[in-house]
This record gives sequence, structure tokens and C-alpha cells, in this order.
Amino acid sequence: MRGPAHRSQVEPFHVMQVLQAATERQRTHGDALLLCAGQPSSAAPRPVLEAAREALRTDVLGYTETPGILPLREAIARHHRERDGIDVDATEVYVTTGSSGAFVALFLAAFDPGDTIAMTRPGYPAYRNTLTALGCRVVELDGAATRFQPSVAQLDALSEPPAGVIVASPANPTGTIIDPAELDAIAGWCRAHDCLLVSDEIYHGISYGRPTRSAWATGRDAVVIGSVSKYFSMTGYRIGWMLLPQWLRRPVDVLSGNLSICPPAVSQYAAVEAFSRRSRAELDGHVDRYARTRELLLRRLPELGITDYAPPDGAFYAWCDVSHLTADSTRWCAEALAATGVALTPGIDFDTVTGHRFVRMSFAGSTADVNAAIDRLARWEAD
Repeated sequence: MRGPAHRSQVEPFHVMQVLQAATERQRTHGDALLLCAGQPSSAAPRPVLEAAREALRTDVLGYTETPGILPLREAIARHHRERDGIDVDATEVYVTTGSSGAFVALFLAAFDPGDTIAMTRPGYPAYRNTLTALGCRVVELDGAATRFQPSVAQLDALSEPPAGVIVASPANPTGTIIDPAELDAIAGWCRAHDCLLVSDEIYHGISYGRPTRSAWATGRDAVVIGSVSKYFSMTGYRIGWMLLPQWLRRPVDVLSGNLSICPPAVSQYAAVEAFSRRSRAELDGHVDRYARTRELLLRRLPELGITDYAPPDGAFYAWCDVSHLTADSTRWCAEALAATGVALTPGIDFDTVTGHRFVRMSFAGSTADVNAAIDRLARWEAD
């Protein structure tokens, strides 16, 4: 009997298993506190909800154009012009089924089996796992000495230039933001070495005093990835987008038409309103809450003996060294959930070398829940 394809033999996304275990804990005990999930605890903005209801009431909601409906592409282009100060036209925007759909279509369109792509470790596991499934070779750059972001010096040290470089800023799981000058330098290096720069900017809008910069501010030969999941508080709507250079638009269009036909219609109509002034006022209020919760978490981490963590410049994560507590963060997180009901993400998802010493804590939930979670963990460790 045939077995599964070799390309399916990649690592699972372990955080989803943690989330499943936390859901079961909630069902059996009713006390789960989720510091594992990389998603806002708040609903989509009111204008988005209103638009979704109206679309369900009045629209057939059939297939749309594969690159997305024009009003949404126009809204995204306007968003980049206003937020990033870059001149983006709607024709340069390609809407996808979440940023995950963007990465799959992009990797298929831009890279061949055997190509090498560089990314920082720790980093978002779906980059590595998807590229591996597609037959690409992933080179991980150790980010410990570079604020968990890539550098030109690291790229120069590679034996040969890769086909692509992935930058995420703010990053998952660390929350670090790349220095704008370093991003510009990396973009220039990629341009000089015929290397595609892929800039994951899905956490733009969630930062705490450190400036973010779009890769398109320095040139149009990079690919920018965006999403309504994080700042816009719309994870389940599954809407992402790409800003694409000219040479990739036709290949991405052909592949996306075959892979998914189009992004979800109702989500597209709803997402148009995510970029309205009313929505942004509501969403900025969420960021204010993240900032308060971040300060609380950083103040209380020493109660767990945690003093070594990545600087959380943006997003809503703390990447914490827990080697003083365990040599196996996967087992420790499972024990913490069983003993306290607090769900944490072990670092093995994000770091293939030292992840067993780290956990990722999300502070996207309520301030009260994060405070209660630290109370429980501190009591458990004290026993």
C-alpha cells in the first residue's frame, strides 16, 4: 500500500497541538488561560462586522476575481500610501487566503526545488516547513547576536547567495523590529545578488515606540506580505495580501487560480471596512491594551526567574529563556497546562537548535488574564 508523499514529512505546527490541548482543558476544567495563541482576543472592528452582515444579506457571494475584489485592493493600496508613505497602486496588490496562502503561492511561483532560502532562527515555522515540503533548502541564520533579525554580515558569510531571504518585522516569536537602515542594506544586498527579499509585515501596526519600515520603501523588487489577522483582529477571516513586483504577478495569478480560485468572498467584502477611520480608531485602542499588558508581563517575568528575553519591540509576544526551569520546554509547557491551566508555546516550533530552552508567551489576551496566568505559574513554581 502506498504511503504519504515524502513532502508531507515535515514538522507539525506545534502551537496548534498546544491550542487543542488548551481547548480540552477548558472543556474539562473551565479554567484555561491562553498565552499560547498568536491571535488577538478581541473581535473584528464594528464596521467589519456590519459589512459582513450586509454582504450576507444582499450579496450572492460567489467567486470573485482571483487577485481579490477591486475595492479591497484599492483600500490596501491606500493603506500602504497612508501608513508607509509608499506609492502603491491597486494593480500591485494581490489578495490571498490569509498570509499562509500568500506564502504558498509565492514560494511556488518564485522558487524551484533545490533552491536555498535564508531566514533567521528563531522564526515562524511555516516558512521553514512549507519551503521544505516544496523541496527547497532552508538556511537558518542565528539571530541571538543580531536582535533576532538577519544582517548583511550574515548573508555575506554564506557560502553562496541564496535564492531568497525572508525578513519578518515585527517578528514571530520574538517581537523584534529590524532597524530601518539594516532593512535597506539587506534589500540592497539582495538586489546585488539576484536574491528575492520576502518581507513579512503582518504585524505592522503593533509596535511600542520603535519605527517599522516597509521593504517597498527601498525598492519594488521585494515582495511584501500583509494580513488582516493581527493588527486588524481578523484571524479567522483568512485574508492576506502581497505587494508583488511585475515579474511575479502572472505566475502568482496562474497558481492561485488553480490552488484556491479566490479568497473567501464574504471576508473580502468585510475586510474593505477594516481600513476605514472608524476601524482604525478601534484597532489602535487594542494596541494601547497590548502595550499595557506588555508592561505588566515584563514587570512580572522576574517572579518566574525569567530575566532573559528578546526585546518585544512589536507584535504581542515575549520570547523567554526558561533554561533555569527546564531542559525540555515542551514537557514543561505540558506540565504547566496540567497543573495550572495556563497554555504556553514551547520554543521547538520556532528554533530547531535551542528551542527546548525557550517558550513563547503571547500577551494578546486581556491584561487580567495575563496577570492571572503569572499568578498561577508563580504559585506552581514556588510549590
